[in-house]
Amino acid sequence: MQYRSEVVSVAGFVQQIACSYLRHGYWWYVTGRIPAGKDAETIDLKLIEKYGIGVSEKTRARRKQAGLANLQYLRHDRTFAIFATKGQHRFFEEEAAGIRDIRRIPLRYSGYSISYRRGGRTSEGAPDHRWHAHVEIDRHVYLGVRAYLLELAVHRSAEKLAMEFYELPFEPYAPIRRQLLTLHRAVNRVRKQAGYHPIPIEVLPLRRRIVKPFGEIDQFRVATVRHRQVVLAESIDEPEAEPGRER
Repeated sequence: MQYRSEVVSVAGFVQQIACSYLRHGYWWYVTGRIPAGKDAETIDLKLIEKYGIGVSEKTRARRKQAGLANLQYLRHDRTFAIFATKGQHRFFEEEAAGIRDIRRIPLRYSGYSISYRRGGRTSEGAPDHRWHAHVEIDRHVYLGVRAYLLELAVHRSAEKLAMEFYELPFEPYAPIRRQLLTLHRAVNRVRKQAGYHPIPIEVLPLRRRIVKPFGEIDQFRVATVRHRQVVLAESIDEPEAEPGRER
């Protein structure tokens, strides 16, 4: 079976790392970018062959038993990442200057920050000390989004502002859901002080879509946007104060 390495979306890139690689111990990584003018698929094949990445699961199991590291290679657009498990491999010598441990230094890509850490909460609300993939909006990006939404809070209608929330390009992993809820409360606090209708919580994209990393993008977001528009229309049954001029 041919080794698949090119994902078709940012969501697929993040999902493959967070939901597949990290839980199997691929914690060491390097990232790079293929220069313009270079053929990306040729570079893919070169790196996969160089580090012996495209092998079967049986071979990976034998390597692990022998104390050798296994590697994965992933690329979106012209950005790639190579991940490794614990063990011996030439990768650790040849890429030593750029290797990072994702448990200590998050992988940042397209506004996301991906790490592997302890903590969180169980479904019952108790502290959870197990290791988990942790995907959040990168701190710098989050602060920019917060400033932008608070600026718009009293200059956009509820419908327009709801769409600003919906169109944020981040899949709602648990940490991102918390960030979205914090943004939602902050925006509604400003709108309340100005006498505007609040934004219904139902319009927030709090359900993460499962994508096919190496295949076509599903239409989950397209299907649910109509639902949120209906929720918003039903939630606002009184005319609100005239907002500032929309830009």
